[in-house]
Amino acid sequence: MQFMRSILFVPGHREGWAEKAVAAGADGVILDLEDSVPLDLKEEARRVVAASIRTLAKGSRKVGVYVRLNALETGMSGDDIASVAIEGLDGFVLPKTYGARDIVAFDALVTYFERRNGVKAGSIEFLLSLETAQAYAECEQMIAASPRVATLFAGTAKDADVSRSLGFQFTPDGLETVYLRSRAVLATRAAGLQFPIVGVFQDLKDPEGARRFSEQNRQLGFRGQVLIHPSHIAVANEVFSPSAQDVIFYSGMVEAFEQAEAKGIAAVVYEGQHIDYAHIKTAREVLALHKALTERAH
Repeated sequence: MQFMRSILFVPGHREGWAEKAVAAGADGVILDLEDSVPLDLKEEARRVVAASIRTLAKGSRKVGVYVRLNALETGMSGDDIASVAIEGLDGFVLPKTYGARDIVAFDALVTYFERRNGVKAGSIEFLLSLETAQAYAECEQMIAASPRVATLFAGTAKDADVSRSLGFQFTPDGLETVYLRSRAVLATRAAGLQFPIVGVFQDLKDPEGARRFSEQNRQLGFRGQVLIHPSHIAVANEVFSPSAQDVIFYSGMVEAFEQAEAKGIAAVVYEGQHIDYAHIKTAREVLALHKALTERAH
């Protein structure tokens, strides 16, 4: 899974919208076949999504390309996968799952259609959408159920499936979901996966709230955010990127430590803080991320 700061939902039946999302700066897109598509347009959406995948694969900027499937309980998942498990697709967002058995079932379906559609075996990954009480309760088992799992997507949306399943009332401060989000981060990291993601912030008239939401989730350990509107892309990209001050601070830290290390010292004071090898590993990780983002931009 590539590092994605911003991943924008795009209704699958809307032709040309995926390209607009990329032009707006999104690091990834989720082409939706589920809740944003009317029932009588599901087949049309599959056709449009397949075309969008092929178009994005030819683009000059590499973005993550994912498709949100219809849930297993709808009976439509197989039709979705048959139509869009094609070259150029990075993975599937798995909705409304209830435990590890659902992940195994999705894995079996994708394995079959990869082979049938001539896609490299095992190349399509999973983003597990946590939007039921059962999924949050079993997220550790679910993440271990298939090698395709790339990360957890911690759902926290107001009045959506997740809030109805758990019974919480959404607030802009987010205290009601801190435990849920923290558990998702912990499960993702404990499984050796690097990029837990979160979403969504729905109030399009509250840009300050959108920024607070992104900043709080970055503080919790999330590395990217799923979005429902292009107006949130720039904020997410900013918040989930190392800041200019971060780059200056950590570059200086590495330089100061390497100078000390050359003298046989492995613990120094830098900007009033105690620094040793543990801190330098963090500094180098931040600088490597900054370098990767800079190279991607060019």
